[in-house]
Formats: sequence, structure tokens, C-alpha cells
Amino acid sequence: MSAEATNPAMPGSTTPGVHRRRTRPRIDLRRLGRAALLGPATRDRLPDAIGHVVEAHRAHHPEADLDPLHRAYVLAESSHRGQMRKSGEPYITHPLAVTLILAELGAETTTLTASLLHDTVEDTEVTLDQVRDQFGDEVCFLVDGVTKLEKVDYGAAAEPETFRKMLVATGNDVRVMSIKLADRLHNMRTLGVMRPEKQERIAKVTRDVLIPLAERLGVQALKTELEDLVFAILHREEYARVSRLIMDDAARAKSPLADTAEAMRAVLRDADIAAEVLIRPRHFVSVHRVCRKRGELRGVDFGRLLVLVQEDADCYAVLGELHTCFTPVVSEFKDFIAVPKFNLYQSLHTAVARTDGSVVEVLIRTHQMHKVAEAGVVALGNPYAPGADDPLDGERADPTRPGWLSRLLDWQRAAPDSDTFWSTLREDLAQDREVTVYRLDGGTLGLPAGASCVDAAYAQYGEDAHACMGARVNGRLATLSTVLHDGDTVQLLMGQDTASGPSKEWLDHARTPAARIAIGRWLAAHPEDPQTPETAPRAPVTAPAVRPAAAGAVVDRAGASVRLAGCCTPVPPDDVTAFAVRGGVVTVHRVACSAVARMKSAGRAEVGVRWGDTSEYRVTLVAESFGRPHLLADLTEAIAQEGVAIVSATVEPPTQQQVRHTYTLQLPDAASLPGLMRAMRNVAGVYDVNRAQYSATAAP
Repeated sequence: MSAEATNPAMPGSTTPGVHRRRTRPRIDLRRLGRAALLGPATRDRLPDAIGHVVEAHRAHHPEADLDPLHRAYVLAESSHRGQMRKSGEPYITHPLAVTLILAELGAETTTLTASLLHDTVEDTEVTLDQVRDQFGDEVCFLVDGVTKLEKVDYGAAAEPETFRKMLVATGNDVRVMSIKLADRLHNMRTLGVMRPEKQERIAKVTRDVLIPLAERLGVQALKTELEDLVFAILHREEYARVSRLIMDDAARAKSPLADTAEAMRAVLRDADIAAEVLIRPRHFVSVHRVCRKRGELRGVDFGRLLVLVQEDADCYAVLGELHTCFTPVVSEFKDFIAVPKFNLYQSLHTAVARTDGSVVEVLIRTHQMHKVAEAGVVALGNPYAPGADDPLDGERADPTRPGWLSRLLDWQRAAPDSDTFWSTLREDLAQDREVTVYRLDGGTLGLPAGASCVDAAYAQYGEDAHACMGARVNGRLATLSTVLHDGDTVQLLMGQDTASGPSKEWLDHARTPAARIAIGRWLAAHPEDPQTPETAPRAPVTAPAVRPAAAGAVVDRAGASVRLAGCCTPVPPDDVTAFAVRGGVVTVHRVACSAVARMKSAGRAEVGVRWGDTSEYRVTLVAESFGRPHLLADLTEAIAQEGVAIVSATVEPPTQQQVRHTYTLQLPDAASLPGLMRAMRNVAGVYDVNRAQYSATAAP
């Protein structure tokens, strides 16, 4: 995109990075401003000032109706006439510049019309009703959305509420944010007329919020130039050093990137693949990052090669040829076509090594992918244009809204105040990568990198996630603290107790604002509730242990006292064996008990044993569960309903929200054991019940 103004903050230099792009000639905004003051155009031609916008617009939309642009320019020029910018230029140059930025990105006519008018309701006598009457509801909606963003000053205290309103407006229509980003870009280009401290404040807000938003909307052309402008203001010395490096590289007689590009063109011609191979210079911040990463820069580090083709399949054909004819750097390969980024970006990334040992990075994409990579949602036209299959219920549906934007809209409503919103917004925007996880029903959840099962629960269930007790990740049981990775399948295990809630520890595992805000609100509303569930006391709660009697076990040793081993608590019809111990006692073990193998290896003789007739049996069961309120009571009730008596019980302290219960139970008969275990597993929060198995470290 072209730069319309020299930034006075950098005397004698153009907008960073822009002078290196091969686009249409630089636009002189001061000349455009003088043309704007000439008044409305004649009936048969547009004024020169709007002609530049029209030229850029027709390049993307040859059949566009230009009448709305003509009328919008006339209204904007007449309403802003006499107003001047702080730089001394006629004010009309600002909406013209903003509109030209969007036109070059490929924005559709409605967006450009609203862009020309975006300051009229705020700064002139024009009303929203007039805009609606002359240009319709869609343009009025966009102008109103941008106007609402401008009604709060960009002071330190005002920023949170300003950007909260911005987010709400963006959620209703992503084109509002597109206009706002272009507006900020032009203001940043002409920021040099302001005091240095104000330049730095605006640059920091741009860095912390608007640049990440541009990244998430996929508008890389805006994002990269904003980055360079911020870099020039906040890091002047580093900017000057990078500028010298770029100038020195531009003065090279021969570019190693050009050599590699020509070699690639020859390879693709021989393979009969129609492709363009272009040198894509790095912008200032990108060069700075590479310099910090690699130290001394080589010629290939100042740019990347971009290969453009027609079809998706051609991308992979190009990749195959390059990896065959050049030496690929396999670790650099990334497939963002099969798995697009959260901001709609698609491309193949790879790198090849030159004979001198330097590495050339290569981007491979279709022309349409490139358009979206540069302009993001702006390049997708009007997302609200009615289609043949659209529902007629009046709802506004936005197919371009990314998952991260939907999440932000959800949690901004729940944020208790602007400061909380501001801090969580900046935290969320600091996440520069997103992962996609799959639900069992086939749906997906988009989450920031580093998100845990806690975040997945709140993303899927909202505040109902308070009842979540655990998860299965890729089929395996997992704690709520488990970090999710791209492509994981997650099943969230939900309890039935609506009174249950999260523990304070959940905040340690929550990465998304939605989860943190919801958990924080619940904890604030339940200050007296024990956050560690009643099933997980700080110290073990143990009923008196009773050594199991030998109910039903008959041993081949007359007069011996028989006892069931406490380590494995055998019951009929378990396969059992027995060993004599001190005092004439014979203990009965399950054959699979670990103590049996130890005693056999020690040369202990087995004693014959069988099950006799008896009406009562004892067994020790271990219930593994996720902590929640009332779990101990529910388990006890389930056991009692099976007609089983509890001889002893132990509840261990919680570990990562998991609780272990150990029960020694008196069964009315052996046949009731499977039903008892099923009943215990059916208690909400319990994910497994097994017979006790203890390691035998001493003689039984």
C-alpha cells in the first residue's frame, strides 16, 4: 500500500518499509487537500482527490457502483470544509487517506463510503439520520460504530472503556474495526506534529492493542506498517541502526535472493508449473527481529521469496519441486494451508539452503491466499450481503468473525469493570498463537496456545463449566490443569450438582479471560464456601481400620486362625492362595496380589485354601474421583443403597483436583460386588473404582 504522508517524526525519511514496496506511486496528500478545496466535481467526472480512491477501488472491484463514493466525497468535503488538521492540511485529507488505504486493501464500496464519512457525525453538523437517508442503513451502521469509538478521549483512564466500546462495535461488524485500523495508520503516519510524550503514549496503545487486533483480523499490510511506525517512535536508535542496514543491503550490486529466485523460476518452468517468484523484503521490525536472533545479517536475511500459484494443489507441487531440486531445511516447514491460522492466513512455509550455507525462507500460496494474507477480513468483501441460503430472521451473521473475536465478545460482557476488561484484553492479545481442539461431537474449540482443560470447559459451557470435574484428552483421563495442544480431542466430564463451583486452584490453570473472569466472579460470590471440596480435606480422614476376618475361607491346616489379607482383600470367587505367618495365623491373598510373588520368591510355602459357604464378605475398594462438594455424602449414600456396610474409610488429601477414597466394606454376599462397584462409578465425579492393591513391604 502507498504512504500518503511523510512522518515528520523522522525528517527526510518516508514511512518505514513503504518505500521498498513496488506499488503505485506515492500520493501527495497536500496536493490532494488543495484539490479537495476546489469544491464538488462536475457532473461528468469525479474530482482528482477522489479519483485516486476510485482507481484503487476499480483494481479490486471493476464492476463497483461508484455513485455512493462520489456522493460521500461531496458530503464529506463540504461538511469538513474550513477544518484543518494539526499538521496544517485540510481535514478532508484525513478521510481521503483512510479511504485510500482501505481501497488499496480491496475493501468493498460500502466500507469505503463509510470511511469517507467516518468523522462527519463526530466533527461536523451532519447527523446519523442524514447519513441513513442518503446512504442507507448499512453505511449508517458503520459510521455510527466508528463514531462511538471516538467519543472517549485516548487518555490513560479512558483507554479501557474506549477499547471496550471498540470491541463491541467490532463484534457487530468487523468492517468497523477495519476503518478504525486504517484511521489509526494514517494518524500514526502524521504523528510527528504532536509532542514527543503524546507520540509515545499513542504508540504504546497502538503496540499493545491495535497491532494485535490487526494481526487477529489478518490485515498484515496494516499490521506491519503500524509496527514500523511504533518502532520508529519507541526505539529510535534501533530504528536508525536497522535503517542503515537496509540501506546498505539495497546498495548491494547483486542480491543473493535474486539469484535464488531466478533459479527457482527455472526449476518451476522445467516442471511446467505456472508460478510467480517474487522477492518479499522484510519490513523494519522483521529485520530487527532477525538481527536479534541471528546476530550478523547476510544478504538473504533481508527478505523472503514468495511463490504465487493459481490452485491449492499447485502449492504442494511447488513444494515438491523445491524440496527435490534444492536442499530443504526440514525444520522450517509449516503447512498453514491444511491448518490455517486463527486469522484466516494460509500458506506453505519452507526454507532451502544455498551452497554458501545461507538459508532462504520461502512462502508458497495462491493469489487468493496472498490477498487474504495481506488484507485479512477486508479482502473478503461484505460479509453481510444476503445470499440465497441466508435465513430471513433479521439476524446479522458474520462468517469472517474468527473464534478469538467471539471469545472476546463473550467475556467482555462478563468483565465486572473496565480495568478488568483492559488487563484481560491485553493478556489475551499477547497470545500470538491459537490451537484448535476437537470435541467428541465433531465440533471444535479455538483456544490460545497454552490453554488448559479449564479454558476448554468455559469455552464450551460458559458458566456451566463451574460443574466440570475433569476431562479425557485423546481418550485418557486428564486433570483440568492439562495443557491442550493443536489437534487434541477433549471430552469434558460434567457433574450434575448445580451448586458445585471452581476452586481457587483453577485460576492457576486458566489462560483465557473467559475462564478467569467466570472463576473470579464465582469465588467472589461465594467467599465463605470451602473451595477445596468436602471430599478433599487437608488431612486424611480415616475411620478405624478393621483387619478383615476370614469369612468363607477354608485352609488346609487344622486349627489355624484364618485371616483375609488386607493388601488385596479377596472375596469369592477370586483365585486365592494362603501363607502361614507368625502366631499360627494363615493369611489368604488373591493370586494376583503383589505380596504373593514376593513371598514365593522368598521360599515361603503356600497353604491350600478354598472358599466355603458364608453369607458375608469384606472387600476394600478404591474410588478415584474429581473433587466436588457433597461427593463424600453421595458416595456413602450409593454404598448404603446397595445394602453394604462401611467398616472403614479413608479420604486422602487432594492432588491436582483429584481425590482418592478407600473403603473397606462388609458385603451381604459376593455376588453383590459388581453391582456395588457400578453404583459407585455412577456417582457424579467418580471416574474409576477398583479393588485395593497395596505394595507389600512387610510380611502379611
